[in-house]
Order: sequence, then structure tokens, then C-alpha cells
Amino acid sequence: MAGSRSAERFKPKNSAGRNLPVAVAVGVGLGALVIAAVLSGPLGWYLLVSAAVGLGTWEVTTRLMEADYLISRPVLIVGGQFLVWLTWPWGVGGMAASYVAVALVVMYGRLFVQVDSVRARNYVRDVAISLFVLTWIPMFGAFAALISRIESDLAAAPLFIVTFMACVVASDTGGYIAGVFFGSHPMAPAVSPKKSWEGFVGSLTAGALVGLLCVVFFLGQQWWLGVAMGLLMAVCATLGDLVESQFKRDLGIKDMSAMLPGHGGMMDRLDGLLPAAMVTWLLLSLVTQGIS
Repeated sequence: MAGSRSAERFKPKNSAGRNLPVAVAVGVGLGALVIAAVLSGPLGWYLLVSAAVGLGTWEVTTRLMEADYLISRPVLIVGGQFLVWLTWPWGVGGMAASYVAVALVVMYGRLFVQVDSVRARNYVRDVAISLFVLTWIPMFGAFAALISRIESDLAAAPLFIVTFMACVVASDTGGYIAGVFFGSHPMAPAVSPKKSWEGFVGSLTAGALVGLLCVVFFLGQQWWLGVAMGLLMAVCATLGDLVESQFKRDLGIKDMSAMLPGHGGMMDRLDGLLPAAMVTWLLLSLVTQGIS
């Protein structure tokens, strides 16, 4: 009887919601790609980020076009690559200049694609969603690429990427485990019924712990920076997931695509990484500049 009660206590309260063996296998493969990119230096990391940004943009624009949005997919995909790659020589300035240039092409180009009177009336809608995609994927992705360009006398460049990825993975894993075993109170039931406050606490806890360890032992910085970064990344990753859930709900779809078996689409993996990358770059850049 005691053993039965103990087993019942640790029984998951919620369904995992995915094919775990397949999801784990694909996750291991993605992890191997990330490790290979980190070990190969900044160029390998840029190639991985640019590929993810391109695939994510293609995936999202495809779903939008299926929903009758008039989107210039080539402009967003090619322009997004400029946002990522021009950070290599010119940093944030290269990204900003590229963003403005692509935004102008989107705004002006849409003026000349007027199929009928209905499409003409949807000009603001189509331009707004295009700029949202440009911000959501290529611009945030550019910050992910920039993490490989952070310099410090206390840590090698690849360790900044390792810290970023470790914190995001820890946040995702902690939230997933806590949500499955203890999730009872939905954060935003109208948007994502399975996203619980208990899972969010798990994300915060795991993110802060891994952030502390990575920042202290890998980057040689103060413990409080690791805790702050882990907490902020967990918040960004969770809200990023909710943004994607709302996006899919608006379009009436469950997954962005079936590109990654067991995970859904590319954006189902990038939704938390992208906003967290901006926070990581901002915090670590400020700290490293302050000590250099």
C-alpha cells in the first residue's frame, strides 16, 4: 500500500503531449548540430543561425499565405539573411540598417501588389504582419548570431553560446517536467491551456540555477548575473512560447509544420530561443564591456 501511494504521488498529472522517443531522438540530433556549430567557431554558428532563421521565416510565411495574407516571402527570407550576416562586420549597426532597408521594401512593394479592391484594403494588415515576422525571426535571430562575437578576457567566445543554450534548454526542460508532474493552474488558458504557473516556476528555477553555474564557472562573472540572466531568459522563453501559441491560434493551426518530428515545426523550437537571445546578448555585452 505504501509503495502504491508513493507511485501515485509521482504519477504525472498531465499528458506529455508529444511522442517522447521521437522527440528525444530529434532533440539529440539538434543538440549535436549546435555542438558542432559551437566547436567550429563563429562561422559555424552563423551558418546554423542563418539556416534556422531562413527555415523559420519560410515556415511562418507559408502558413500566413495559406491564411490569405499577401506576403512577399522572398523579400523576408533574403532580407532576413542580410540582418543576420551584416552583424558580422558591423554589429548591431549592420542589423539596424538592414532592418530599415527591408522594411522599406516591404512597405513600398506592397503598394504595387493590388490584386483586387479587397487586397488593397488589407495593405496595413499585410505590411504589419510582414514587419512582425521580420522582427520576430530575423532580427531576434541576428542577436543570437551576435552572441558569438562577444569578447572577454575571462572566457572564450564559444562559452557565451554554451551559456545561452544551456539556460534556454534548462528553462524549457524545467518547465516541461514541472508542468507534466505538477501543472494545475493555467497561465493563459485562452492561449495555451497546457502552459501552467507550476511549469513557469520550474522554468524559473532551472534557468536561474543553470545560469548561475554557467556564468560563474564558464564566464567568470558574479553569481547574481547568472541568476538574473537565467530568470530573464526563462521569462522571455515562456512568453515567446505564448506568442507563438497565440499566433497559431489566430491561424487555426496546431503546429507550424511537421519539419521536426516530435517537436512540430522549426518555430516550435525557436519561439523561446529567439527573444532569449536578445536578452543574453544585451546582458553579457553590457557586462563584458564594463570589465574590458
